[in-house]
Amino acid sequence: MDVTPPVGSQLAYDTEINKWDLGLRAKGIILFGSGLPIVMCAVDWLGIGNEGMDQFKNAIAAAAGTIPNHVTVNVLHQHDAPGYDPGAEQVLLEAGIDPAVIHPTNYEGTFARECIRQLTIAVRNSLDKSQPITHIGLGKSKVNKVASNRNIYDASGKVRLTRMSTTKDSLVRAEPEGLIDPELSLISFWNHDKPVAILSYYATHPQSYYRTGVVNPDFPGVARFYRQLAEPDAIHIHFNGAGGNIAAGKYNDGSHKNRLVFAERLAEGMRLAWESTKRESVKAQDIDWVVEPVILPPAKYLFKMQKELLVDNTLLKKNNGNAEKMAWLRRSESGMKIDLGCLKIKNARILYMPGELFVEYQLAAKAQRPDLFVAMAAYGDMGPGYIGTADAYKRGGYEVSELGSNVAPEVEVVLMKAIKLLLQK
Repeated sequence: MDVTPPVGSQLAYDTEINKWDLGLRAKGIILFGSGLPIVMCAVDWLGIGNEGMDQFKNAIAAAAGTIPNHVTVNVLHQHDAPGYDPGAEQVLLEAGIDPAVIHPTNYEGTFARECIRQLTIAVRNSLDKSQPITHIGLGKSKVNKVASNRNIYDASGKVRLTRMSTTKDSLVRAEPEGLIDPELSLISFWNHDKPVAILSYYATHPQSYYRTGVVNPDFPGVARFYRQLAEPDAIHIHFNGAGGNIAAGKYNDGSHKNRLVFAERLAEGMRLAWESTKRESVKAQDIDWVVEPVILPPAKYLFKMQKELLVDNTLLKKNNGNAEKMAWLRRSESGMKIDLGCLKIKNARILYMPGELFVEYQLAAKAQRPDLFVAMAAYGDMGPGYIGTADAYKRGGYEVSELGSNVAPEVEVVLMKAIKLLLQK
């Protein structure tokens, strides 16, 4: 489904002045036949968080005839794109602040709510077009010269430089690639010899260049389009893995030509994973969806911010992004849980996780079950913001600062335990 806002709309950081050749999409599949239907949906938006995630999952679940914890919605996190957080919108409205004002982001949710309505219709209309699945395919390949770790450390182990998606300084680009997961994972669903759906997973921030006011799906969207042309009979759905501390900075000086370069490299990884795919027959009893609800500990600084906002609205006027932080804290204090999902198909385990998750979580999941085909999608509920490891909060850097992360270092214990439980089920 097209989820591209009209010209003149507010994107996450800028007013949309034009559209690009490729628009934004919500793409997903529904699996029937093994208990309640399972829905997996990827959206070309910056983020969907807090009550926004509730609304998306509730609407899709009702349309698909399932329950919300059998639905996963994950964004790809492109930056020339909208976001949605009605909890933050409500915080601003209560403070008498216009949520449409970009300072530095926009929380006015009219377009997103219309997308939810249209998505409900699209899901219902898709139910008549179901196809039988007789086989699954699993494949992996490395992606070369796209991802690099954003953080560069000094001799004491502290962050001395953060290498963002665009890195102008050639000396910083020359620093080592750092810790990444170079592997792209691909799972495909087949009706005998016909591919029906192809889902790919790769961890990195998806920016080549942005803040243009021209809405676009960036290089993952271009790569996905290439593969759609190459294998036109199947729907191609791409998920962003645990790429919170991963970006293209080592390989990206900001040249606009690099969008094509990275798209071709990612598409090549998709192609190689496709060509290495091994198929096997599958039955309904081979498929399961397991959920582990978790409560993520909110960052301590949020409570101080909350007290300051009881006095006046200075913090919201200074940075309306703080409204998202307060929406997350409200949910945390109310005991709201985040559902971590895992799709089980024979020896494959596909984990669906929240926030801008550090790559260490993805690597740890694979290391826990080397006997299985393990892949991960992050960027689910974006309320937590960046989610680092306990060690990362000690070492510093933008992602684990008060600007970036809304959770406490103890989050690692919670998530690692949940990942282990999901992979054992």
